[in-house]
Amino acid sequence: MPKLKIGIAGVGKLGRYHGQNLLQIPAADLVSVYDIDRERGVRVANELGVDFLANYADLLDRIDALCIAVPTVKHFDLAAEAIRDGKSVFVEKPISSSIEQAERLVRLAEEKEIVLQVGHIERFNPAFQKLPTDTLQPRFIEAHRLASFNPRGTDVAVVLDLMIHDIDLILSVVKSPVKNIDANGVSVISENEDIANARIKFENGCVANLTASRISLKKMRKIRFFQQDMYASLDLLAGLAEVYQLKTIPDASSNYSPVSWGIIEKDGVRKQIVYRQLPSEEENALKLELQSFVDAVLSGTEPVVSGRDGLHALQVAQMILDEIKRNRVEVE
Repeated sequence: MPKLKIGIAGVGKLGRYHGQNLLQIPAADLVSVYDIDRERGVRVANELGVDFLANYADLLDRIDALCIAVPTVKHFDLAAEAIRDGKSVFVEKPISSSIEQAERLVRLAEEKEIVLQVGHIERFNPAFQKLPTDTLQPRFIEAHRLASFNPRGTDVAVVLDLMIHDIDLILSVVKSPVKNIDANGVSVISENEDIANARIKFENGCVANLTASRISLKKMRKIRFFQQDMYASLDLLAGLAEVYQLKTIPDASSNYSPVSWGIIEKDGVRKQIVYRQLPSEEENALKLELQSFVDAVLSGTEPVVSGRDGLHALQVAQMILDEIKRNRVEVE
């Protein structure tokens, strides 16, 4: 099978990681990188053993697919030009800096019938992948995503920098339109919100409470799903998935060993809380994500995280930002 010729636009910290992982994917042929910082671009190109190109059009001429890892404000321009040129595109999250731009990218990709994948990497987290998402019907979801301050992400609010990861995960599980949102946020260090909380209510009654902060001393990436007779807890930082499930004891005479909560009996039915730690191996989520992109392009199939998924996540993130702005104006 022929290899997919890939280029990278933007070889800062994240783009460099993209290159290192693409080199480990047999079906990928990393041929060139592009960056507006020539010194950095040459250095990373030499490290990866590929060509550096200072002209974006020259990069597009050499490749079949492109990974975009530049600041969000540049996503649309680079992605749109690549798609118009018939190149499949992997673009880091968020898909773009505005909903209008995101909609245009999705339409362009659909018109060209090419792959547009958005870098919502948590979909490939081993903890989330082990969760039986097809059977989840959560009524309440709680997500906490805390990180220490890093100037790299401050070109956008924490909602677009961090919270959007959990927005995407939740939207992939809750197949229901958003009914309403209440949100608040505070700019502590940067000009944009550095800490935010949002409460999303869906049409099906599910409620999701999300907190994101980039000014914390301790890192945390946890999300919990609550539904009837089951509770699932994911530690995305550790790649750990735990499930607590209330199961009926089939025979009252069965010698079940009760867990710390004991055996529950109601209306003559005996139930016991069963704990399971879902087995997961250490996985490189970025490599899995890029492998998924390569596979989608070569097979002509829908990517795991499509352009429309990225658009949907951005739409909900913008609703949160609008609500934060509304609450801030009311206070002022």
